[in-house]
Amino acid sequence: MSVLLSLQGLTKSYGPRPLFTDLSLDLRAGERVGLIGPNGAGKSTLLKLLAGREDPDAGTRSARRSARIGYVAQDDSFATGLTVGEVLRAALADEVHIEEHERETRIAITLTQAGFADPEQPAYTLSGGWRKRLSLARELVRRPDILLLDEPTNHLDLPGIIWLERLLRDAPFGYLVATHDRAFLRAVVDEVMEINRVYPAGYFRAPGSYDDFSGRREEFLETQARQQQSVANQVRRETDWLAHKARARTRKSAARIDAAAQRREDLAELKYRTAAAGTAGIDFVASGRQTRKLLLAEGIAKTLGSGPLFSELNIALVPGTKVGLLGPNGSGKSTLLRVLAGETEPDAGTVTRAESLRAVMFEQGRTTLDQTATLRQVLSPNSDTVQYRERELHVAAWAKQFLFQAEQLDLQVSALSGGEQARVRIAQLMLKPADLLLLDEPTNDLDISALETLEDSLADFPGALVVVSHDRDLLDRLCTEVIGLDGRGGSALYGNVGQWLSAYERATTASTEMQKPLIESKPRFDLRSTKSKKLNYREQQEMEQMEAAILSAEESVAARQAEVELAAQVGHVALTEACRRLEESQRTVEALYSRWQELEAKRGT
Repeated sequence: MSVLLSLQGLTKSYGPRPLFTDLSLDLRAGERVGLIGPNGAGKSTLLKLLAGREDPDAGTRSARRSARIGYVAQDDSFATGLTVGEVLRAALADEVHIEEHERETRIAITLTQAGFADPEQPAYTLSGGWRKRLSLARELVRRPDILLLDEPTNHLDLPGIIWLERLLRDAPFGYLVATHDRAFLRAVVDEVMEINRVYPAGYFRAPGSYDDFSGRREEFLETQARQQQSVANQVRRETDWLAHKARARTRKSAARIDAAAQRREDLAELKYRTAAAGTAGIDFVASGRQTRKLLLAEGIAKTLGSGPLFSELNIALVPGTKVGLLGPNGSGKSTLLRVLAGETEPDAGTVTRAESLRAVMFEQGRTTLDQTATLRQVLSPNSDTVQYRERELHVAAWAKQFLFQAEQLDLQVSALSGGEQARVRIAQLMLKPADLLLLDEPTNDLDISALETLEDSLADFPGALVVVSHDRDLLDRLCTEVIGLDGRGGSALYGNVGQWLSAYERATTASTEMQKPLIESKPRFDLRSTKSKKLNYREQQEMEQMEAAILSAEESVAARQAEVELAAQVGHVALTEACRRLEESQRTVEALYSRWQELEAKRGT
């Protein structure tokens, strides 16, 4: 495969130690690479450098001539006043070689692919999950050769993540995707690269699944640890000789003395790198309560606006119960947590709590953190010490347990990254003995190392746990049961995340089918209004070109079918690629027919 994008000898600094030093890597056509690393390692910066959005301090970036590089940032922003369709038209503004009807057809296909029903919807009205979809659609419409994605699952609910997995698995382009979602990595990448100062080159890259990568990484780190021990032994022997053999030292060759100094430098560098492999010390404290029944919710209901979020819901929590809450965005998961915590009263039903129940709530977005306070103040507001498990610890030692350095203690919380703020909130909660943990998206912004440590702590927690999370690995490992909310008042109990996803997709498909007329004439985009609309000038032109576009697309399908027949005689690899191209052509035809039906309905014929 040819190299599409390359970094050579790259250096980038934001502080006393650079993020990258003399880093070199290549991205080739069709490669599907996952990018991981601890918080603050520079994943977002690396993606910006690859995308040409930032300049390195040293080194070069090169891209193949005419290669299309797409980039989806963590934060989704759109020009003021644009509709969904106009966002995509703006993305194609520089594509002067595209004819108008082809431009509109491509926009329509991409909007359908991303799940948008109304191209005239203002972008500013979209929720976080739909803003993320629009950001992806903005790059997809440009048909990139390689797509750089920075935490693309942020703001997507689980059905949205599954949609993105399928989109990427079927994508004709390669991509580099930065994420902490292990299940997502397993689904969409063929190799994994970790950015971390623990590695001599600044990163470690290995082909295969995330699990394959984890095994190879452990082997490498074990080898490096043995190397550090060996160098340390050499340095100790040299130091002893130089300290106690002064007479012999005068005869020792200058080369041997220089070699001893070099080994000290090697040891210092190894210590610096291995220090980066530390993990946060997350360990929640239970209250030790012996009561069997901690909380009983019977027939609880809550309505938002004119529609019910959940109703007739029963939940019983005892020590050892670990419940996962699932549902699409807006289905009431956070509201249910607040009802269980006693922060919000249910509209119906009762919640009975054990006497003096100690419930600890981790709120989504860390809204209780004072952004103007220093790290020292939020970790230990009244003194320089904290009490943890009947031990008194200095605030610096407590901060170090969560991977903070002493020099960070006087930084304001607002200066900390999202992952660092998540660790601060966890550190606060760990000081509170609890019978019940209510956790709303505790995994947001945590790196994989911190995620795994959090999992271990929650697995060992003897009290009850209710957790909202999009992290399927964490939910499947921890939860004894899963409650699925549909956002329309319904709820059901499931054994695991997979069962809920299957049930949700069946229900969504059934709901879509019920909305379809007997004759397929209602357009996908006309779901928000029953009023007849006339075609504008641009749509009229598109309509006039539609028949030719459909005929051309159907001819492409026929050609792809012939390619499949030929490829079957060549081998498995060729057949797989030919089938992929055929499926892509078939999807194009389907999207064109859907667009044609939409325009017909809008014209009122």
